[in-house]
Amino acid sequence: MSNPYIQKEMKKVLDTAEYPKNMALASAWAIAHFKGINIKIFDVSASSSLCDYTIIATAENTTQAKAMVDEIQYNLKQNGAKLIAVEGLTDGEWILVDLGDIIVHIFQEVSRDIYHLESLWEGSPQVEIPSEYYFGPGAEAGKADSTQNYF
Repeated sequence: MSNPYIQKEMKKVLDTAEYPKNMALASAWAIAHFKGINIKIFDVSASSSLCDYTIIATAENTTQAKAMVDEIQYNLKQNGAKLIAVEGLTDGEWILVDLGDIIVHIFQEVSRDIYHLESLWEGSPQVEIPSEYYFGPGAEAGKADSTQNYF
């Protein structure tokens, strides 16, 4: 079971936008709350028949990545999302969570650099992630130093 604070905050995020954008933002909130870095949400609805939103993020270790995925799965399922598939949990280098209209990719830094998925959606608009989604000291650093590429 998820932490009540996380449940409450993700519910708030889910209420801020229409489906499926709300699910993408809630996923980004969970990733940011677990100190994920370089989070990007791409609106690929105009260029992809697979999904409407793709999220790409980096975790610093496999335990962190798996915790992010657990929270996303649990909380979005509790709020009506249908989990289609989760791939890559065994090694945690690249975990993919397919929720139908959104696909979440959580990478370790080396794997993200190798696959460079952002290049697939360079022409797609990015959804802005509110800075208040970020938790802890990294949130302030992300605001002050634009070279860190938190957004």
